[in-house]
Amino acid sequence: MTAILRTLRLALVLLALSLVALGGNGPVFAQEATPATATASGIDYEAWESEATRIENLLEAGTASTSFFENLRETLVNWRARFLDAESANSTRINTLQAQIDALGAPPAEGETEPDAIAERRATLNTQLQEAQVPRVEASQAYTRADGLITEIDNLLSARQQQQLLELAPSPANPVNWPPTLTGLTALAGSLQSDFMGRLNNPAQREQFLQSAPVLVVMLLVALVALLRGRLWTHRLTDRLEAHTRERGRPTLVFFVSLLQMLIPLVGLILVLGAFVASGLIGPSAQSLLEALAALMTASYFALWLGGRLFPDGDLPMGVLELDGTQRARARRIFFIIGFFVGLAVVMQTIAAMDEVPPAAQGVLQLPVYAGLALFFWRASRLLQSGRTETGEDESPGFMRRILSLVQRLLILVAVAGPALAVVGYVNMAESLMVPTALSLAIFGVLVALQPVVRDLYAIAFRTTHDSASEALLPIVVNFLLAFGAFPFFALTWGVRPEQLAEVYARFWEGFTIGEARITPGNIFAVVLFFALGYVATRLLQGALRSTVLPRTKLDTGARNAVTSGVGYVGIGLAAVIAITAGGIDLTALGFVLGALSVGIGFGLQNVVNNFVSGIILLIERPISEGDWIEVGSYMGIVKRISVRSTRIETFDKTDVIVPNADFIAGTVTNWTRGNTIGRAVITVGVAYGTDTRKVEKILMEIVRENPVVAAFPEPGVDFLGFGADSLDFRIRAILRDVNQMLSVKTEIHHRIAERFAEEGIEIPFAQRDIWLRNPEALRPTPRTVGQDDEEIDLEAEQPQIEEAMTQDDATPDGPEDT
Repeated sequence: MTAILRTLRLALVLLALSLVALGGNGPVFAQEATPATATASGIDYEAWESEATRIENLLEAGTASTSFFENLRETLVNWRARFLDAESANSTRINTLQAQIDALGAPPAEGETEPDAIAERRATLNTQLQEAQVPRVEASQAYTRADGLITEIDNLLSARQQQQLLELAPSPANPVNWPPTLTGLTALAGSLQSDFMGRLNNPAQREQFLQSAPVLVVMLLVALVALLRGRLWTHRLTDRLEAHTRERGRPTLVFFVSLLQMLIPLVGLILVLGAFVASGLIGPSAQSLLEALAALMTASYFALWLGGRLFPDGDLPMGVLELDGTQRARARRIFFIIGFFVGLAVVMQTIAAMDEVPPAAQGVLQLPVYAGLALFFWRASRLLQSGRTETGEDESPGFMRRILSLVQRLLILVAVAGPALAVVGYVNMAESLMVPTALSLAIFGVLVALQPVVRDLYAIAFRTTHDSASEALLPIVVNFLLAFGAFPFFALTWGVRPEQLAEVYARFWEGFTIGEARITPGNIFAVVLFFALGYVATRLLQGALRSTVLPRTKLDTGARNAVTSGVGYVGIGLAAVIAITAGGIDLTALGFVLGALSVGIGFGLQNVVNNFVSGIILLIERPISEGDWIEVGSYMGIVKRISVRSTRIETFDKTDVIVPNADFIAGTVTNWTRGNTIGRAVITVGVAYGTDTRKVEKILMEIVRENPVVAAFPEPGVDFLGFGADSLDFRIRAILRDVNQMLSVKTEIHHRIAERFAEEGIEIPFAQRDIWLRNPEALRPTPRTVGQDDEEIDLEAEQPQIEEAMTQDDATPDGPEDT
C-alpha cells in the first residue's frame, strides 16, 4: 500500500513541479507573505537566519520524528526556490552597469592617469556595481546553506529508512507468535463490531442513515452492476474489435476500450466506498480496512486487464514469446494471482498497523502472502523460460530477449530470497523486496502492452502499414522514451521517497552553469523550438526558390542547385545563431570551451573540413553540375548529387560511387558535357597493303556523313595515318551533336565499315608472324620399324625435339636458315 500511495504522490509532485518550472517563478507554495523587514529582493534574511539555525539544532539532536523532518524539508525547499530566483533578479541592472564600465575603456595602467571626469564616473559606476551585486551574493550564500540543510535531512531520512529495513522482528515461523496473532485478530473483529453497533444505536447517526438510505441503495446497485457485469460487457466488445486488429487504428481502439474492463469496476468500488462512508456507520478503522479491500480488488482487476493485453486469446503473434493457447491462459492466471497477492499484502499491512494487533503479528500475517507471491514468481519465470524463442547459432539474442532473460533470473532470485528473509524475521526487508518486484513487473508489462499502440498510432499518422511501422525507427524511439519516463515510477516502487525524486526533478529544472551562464531545460527547449522554426522556414524558402523563382531565371540546373544549397546552409547557420541567442545562452560563456575543443576537432576532422571547403568551391565555381558526364580517376558516370562533403556519381553499370569533393579540386576531372553536349568521336581502322587508299578514304567519308548524329559543320574528316606493321591505318574524326550517344554512334559506324568493305572487297588484315627454325634437321623423322605405315609420323615422340629447336636462340652470326 505504501508503494502504491508513493506512486500516486509522485504523479502529483511531478505535475506541480512542471507547472512551476514552466511558470519560471519557482514553486508557487514558496511565495509566502513578505515580512516588513524584507530586503529589496523580497527575502527576509533575518527570518531565514533564525529558521536555518533552528533546523541545524534539530538536525544535531536528531530526535524529531520522520514526518516532522519531512515538513522541515518542505520549508527549506521553499526558501531555496526563493534564493534561486533572487540570484538572477538583479542581473539586468548588473549587466547594464558592467556595459557602462566597459564603455569607458580599459582602466589606466600603473603609473598612468586618465581625465578626472572619466575617473570619477568609473568610480561611481564601480560603487553602484558592487551595491547591485550584494543581493546576488547574499542569495547565493543562502541558497548554498539551504541546499546543504536539505542534503542533511535527506541523509538522515535515508539512514532511518535503512535502519527500518534491517530491523529484526520476531520470526513468523515460530509457533509462539501464532496465538498472539489470533488473539489480536479476534480483538480487532470485536472492536469493529462494537464500533458499528455503537454507531447504529446512536439515534442521530441512525436518522442520518435512514435519510440517505435511498441514495445509498441506488449507489450500491450501480456499484454491483459495475462490479459484476461491467468487465464482462467490455470484454465482449474488446473481443469483437480484436477480430480486425490488422486494420489501422483498430489496435489503439482496442487498447482504450479494454481500459473500461478496469475503469468500470473501479467506479463500482468508489461507489461502494462512498456509500459506506456516507452512511456514517463505519469508523476510521473500518474505513481503512475497506480502503485496503478496495486496493485488493483494484490490483486484481488491473492484473486481469494487463494479463489480457499481454496474453490475448486466439493466435495473435506474441513477438519474442511463443505461447500456445493453454500457456496463455496459464499466464493470465499467474498475472491475476500475483495481482491478488499484492492487494492481499496491502490488506495484511493495514491490519498489522492497527492498535489491536501486536507487532509480532506482522510477520505471521505477511508470511503466507510472501510465500504465495514466491510460488507464482517461480511459475512466471518458468513460463518466460518456456516461451522465449530460440536463436540460431549465428544469431545473437535481441534486446527484448535479453530483458526477458534478466527478468526471469530476477524472479527466481526474489522467489527464493523473499520468503527466506521473512522466515528469519526481516519482515520489512521482505516486504520491500516482494511487493516492489510485483509492481515493477506490472510497470514493465504496461510498457510492453503500449508497444502495439505506438506502432498503430505511427501507422495512422504516416499512412503506412503495420509491417512498415514495425520496421520504422520513430516507434522504437517513442518506446524508449516511455521506458525512460517510467524510471521515476520504478524508483518510487523500490523505496525512493517522493521528496528525493522531487529533488532530482528540481535539480534538473535548475540546469547547470557554464562560466557565468546557467543552462536550464527551458533554455534548451527554446533553442530547439527556435531552431526548428528556422529550419522549417529555410526549407520552405528553398522549396519556393527551387520550384517557383529559379526556374523563371536563365540559370542552368547546376547554378539553381548551387543557389538553393547556399541558401540552405546560410539559413541553417542563422537559425542556429538565432536559436542560441533566443534561448538566453551567452555565446561568450561557451567561447573557452569551444576554443579548447576546436584544436582537437581541427586535427580529427581535417579531412572532413577539406571536403566541406571543396564542396563549397564546387558549388560556387560549378566546374561540374548535376547531370554532367564526367570522368574522375578511374570512374566515369553521370553526376547525380553534389553535397558539401562528397559527390555521388552513377556509373554506366548503374552503381553509385561516392567521391570526396577534395578529389575534384586536387585531381584531374574530365567533363564530357560541360556547357553543351557536343563532342568528338575518333575511330581508327586498317586495310590490307595493296588497297586503293583513295577509295578507302571516300568510303569512310560516305559512312560517317550518313550517320544522323554526326554534325555537318564542322564537317567530319578522314586521315591516312601511315603505314603500320600489318595494315594501312586510317582515322575518322566526327563531331557529334550529342556526345552521350558516342558509344552507339561508334557501334553503328563499325557495322557500316564492315558491311561496305565486304561489298567493295576490301580486306581488313590481322597480325601475321613467320617462324624461323635454326635446326631444321631436328624435325626429321626417327627410324621406324619394318611394316610401319610410311605416312605416319610419331608427333608425340617428336614434340620434345620441336620445342627444344624453337626455344634455341636464332640470333647467331650464321643467321637463320630458311626451311
